[in-house]
Amino acid sequence: MPFPNTLRTTAWRQVLSTLVLAAAAGALAASLHVPLPWMIGPLFAVAGARMCDIDLRPLPGGRQSGQWAIGAALGLYFSPEVVAQLGLHAPLVLAAALGSLVVGMVCALIMRRLGGVDAATAFFAALPGGASEMANLADRHGGAVDRIAAAHALRVMLVVSLLPFALTFAGVQGSDLYVPLVREVDARTFPLLVGASLLGVAAFKLLRIANAWVLGPLLGVAVATLAGVPLSALPAWVVNGGQLLIGCALGCRFSRAFFRAAPRFMAVAALTAVLSIVLSFALATLLGQWSTVPLPTLSLATAPGGVSEMCITAKVLQLGVPLVTVCHVLRVVVLTVGAQWSFGLFRRVIAA
Repeated sequence: MPFPNTLRTTAWRQVLSTLVLAAAAGALAASLHVPLPWMIGPLFAVAGARMCDIDLRPLPGGRQSGQWAIGAALGLYFSPEVVAQLGLHAPLVLAAALGSLVVGMVCALIMRRLGGVDAATAFFAALPGGASEMANLADRHGGAVDRIAAAHALRVMLVVSLLPFALTFAGVQGSDLYVPLVREVDARTFPLLVGASLLGVAAFKLLRIANAWVLGPLLGVAVATLAGVPLSALPAWVVNGGQLLIGCALGCRFSRAFFRAAPRFMAVAALTAVLSIVLSFALATLLGQWSTVPLPTLSLATAPGGVSEMCITAKVLQLGVPLVTVCHVLRVVVLTVGAQWSFGLFRRVIAA
């Protein structure tokens, strides 16, 4: 949320208040052993304060900074051995991405019937792709961009809130065979890590590819790792701080007005978001019948959450980080590229 050139003192006080509240909530969640504490704690605390009409603001550029930290940390997993293993799972990754398209279309049919919105709004609000990409595509077809953005914010919040708790409650223990190639912080090679990550960001920005601040660092660091460039690990506080900034950005999207604007649509959006989680778990169970990948990892790989949120969940819970990352990156590509064609099919289905 950019500020004017002359930054007001009150605006910065609101930013500082947000960060203090988020840090306290993250520390409390960590002490209570809440899963993904540095994202879930700030998310609920900031969203709750916003629902009480407390005017909080996220740090300008905070979400991008958080995504950078997560993307850079994920890139360290992609050693040559890991990439070779991922090649064996290529059919599984493709099936997960295509399955998410089917899940989105089913949820769109329900949103169209119950939400009282046009076809474009229903379809692009229900498809579990990136919020900005779906909003841009919907705008070309006359969809309600504000409602679509709201539906995606609600979906991501529900997925981030429910899935880590569900996996923890089920007794899932971190036993990831994939580990980062580098696990020690080294001041001498830390600039190489930062440089590789920022080169990735620059490349994605130059090519105008979405999600540049998470996918760019991921690709830049992964390429450097594959090339054998000596890199440092990211300090734990940087990764935790990245989660905190993303939690703040998500939490600040909510307010009483957020739900008052279209209560019926938001209720249906929440319903379809929960349904997408259930259907995605069913997809994971189905894929598990033909794969040796553990079901908890498949559940994260098919979950309808955002790329950065689901990948950091996999990292914290130690559940197949590279596989989950590749599945979500390909899902974004498939949904973005296939949205135009599938929307035409969707319109024919509802017109029949």
